[in-house]
Amino acid sequence: MNNSKPLEGIKVLELASVLAGPSIGMFLAELGAEVIKVENLVTDGDVTRKWKLPTENPDTDISGYYSCVNWGKKSLAIDLSKCEGLNVIYALGKQCDIILASYKPGDAEKLQVDYNTFKKLNPKVIYSHITGYGLNNQRAGFDAIIQAESGFTFMNGEPDGPPTKMPVALMDVLAAHHLKEAILLALFQRERGGEGCYIDASLFKAGVSSLANQATNWLVGKTIPKRMGSDHPNIVPYGTIYNTSDGKGIVIAVGTEKQFAELCEVLGKPELAADPKYSKNFSRVKNKAEINGILQDLIIKYDRETILGMLAKRKVPAGGVFNMQEVFETPEAKEMILEADINGMAIQGVSSVAFNVDGNPSSGGISYPPHYGEHTYHILRDELGLELEEIEKLISQNIVYAANK
Repeated sequence: MNNSKPLEGIKVLELASVLAGPSIGMFLAELGAEVIKVENLVTDGDVTRKWKLPTENPDTDISGYYSCVNWGKKSLAIDLSKCEGLNVIYALGKQCDIILASYKPGDAEKLQVDYNTFKKLNPKVIYSHITGYGLNNQRAGFDAIIQAESGFTFMNGEPDGPPTKMPVALMDVLAAHHLKEAILLALFQRERGGEGCYIDASLFKAGVSSLANQATNWLVGKTIPKRMGSDHPNIVPYGTIYNTSDGKGIVIAVGTEKQFAELCEVLGKPELAADPKYSKNFSRVKNKAEINGILQDLIIKYDRETILGMLAKRKVPAGGVFNMQEVFETPEAKEMILEADINGMAIQGVSSVAFNVDGNPSSGGISYPPHYGEHTYHILRDELGLELEEIEKLISQNIVYAANK
């Protein structure tokens, strides 16, 4: 592959908001696509612009949340409920290869921004639609609810604690990944002589498809997964958090009997690996509480850095329980940081592309998350060819908002 970005020349119209849909848009932007983010003029843009921590700048419209999935885009602020606004979107739709939508079933048709409408304007368009539960269920897709209803919340938490939502909107992230794959396949099919198509994916099905062994533990083993903290239902020791002498935590991921024997050697208790109660994984699963207690008593004698160094030398899989600051002190995480300067304000984000091609990253050089309506003038003038008088008229009629010329 040459050094040009693989999706250079592809144009995307992002009608989606919040997390799932915009994360697809950012992924495509990082791969070289031009992404026009359509923001609702009635609500002053994507709602995540206002989702801020108390430590954030109250005067900027680029929040930490918003900046996680909106790098590399152009912002067009427009009122789609007005005919003139729709006409602008239709004109852009004629030029676009991909449209990203996140409407409840039936809402796109009401707003006249559905696939069939755009298909008449552009038969080669790929329309990607993300919903909460699929096309036959009108419920809105809120990640916290779908985490609960797809089984994740029930399983997550400590054994003696309540069900716990994960601290990331994982259902949005999972559904977005499914649609990224589908979009790339649709582009591939179109390149082979096909036309555009309609793609839909739901947060709920994406969650269910990601239950992995926890789903089949029920379907095959007829055991309902219960809260186990960080423990693994099928492997011991795997995922359990052990405390070290300096008050930090480590995780061990022993997947083979050889690794368990090496672990016991490191901890000065080689006889554990020969004990029938612990020598095989099946036995360790049965005696999980007992072996975990023994391991904790041995590990607490060491500080985190020392014990991890000892385990690394014997090739026993282990790692530290890092907070977010520690995560971004690792060289691998540093490579994924995006940085920009917006009128003297430094901003950082994380790349949505986590793969290389021929050893080279497929992203890089991406622009900062746009201010609300930052590119309205540019899009109307340069993309659609509107005259200054026409743009000023749309602004005066409150059909579009432009942050600058």
